[in-house]
Amino acid sequence: MTAKIGVITFPGTLDDVDASRAVRTAGAEAISLWHADADLHGVDAVVVPGGFSYGDYLRSGAISALAPVMQSVIEKARGGMPVLGICNGFQILTEAGLLPGALTRNQGLHFHCTDTYLEVDNANTAWTTEFEQGQKILIPSKHGEGRFQADSETLRALEEEGRVVFRYTDNYNGSLNAIAGITNETGRVVGLMPHPEHAIDTLTGPSLDGLGLFVSAIKAVANAAA
Repeated sequence: MTAKIGVITFPGTLDDVDASRAVRTAGAEAISLWHADADLHGVDAVVVPGGFSYGDYLRSGAISALAPVMQSVIEKARGGMPVLGICNGFQILTEAGLLPGALTRNQGLHFHCTDTYLEVDNANTAWTTEFEQGQKILIPSKHGEGRFQADSETLRALEEEGRVVFRYTDNYNGSLNAIAGITNETGRVVGLMPHPEHAIDTLTGPSLDGLGLFVSAIKAVANAAA
């Protein structure tokens, strides 16, 4: 059975088409999900893609976190459905309470668009089993508000529980502990600021490294159904 992975579109989403292409390239069926529709159409996993949903008004991701589709995603995620938040999607997952911490203005207040090497810190989540711990992957990154922040207690819990998934090797945005991506307590919900959907072939991206996230999710779905 082919896995069905939903990709959400909000007003201002930019990377839903690329995320859907990544899902198809990995071997799953991409299902378009609309922000105002609470029906997830039977998907096995969800990608919350990047962009500038609702123009980043209030705070990045704050309005989108209240959308009807996200209420369904929250319910399913708490039941174990794999969810990946990329860039603005990561911001939305923190605003929705599915992941801790916050993404704030980059160090120096600059927007950065660059290819960056990430170190895989946790290769046991639903989205990272195709990698090895300590592996370096080359992924495009583009954001102005990607500096990960959390209080000391939350940060300590993330580190002690192995819930830091990716770290920057250059930490150009000034994130605490160079954190580029984290997971929830179950390892089923992952958020990261860089864009794996832009690294699925060498024609349009710097590497094939991003494909591993989507292949990992397909295998996680298959294992859950077995």
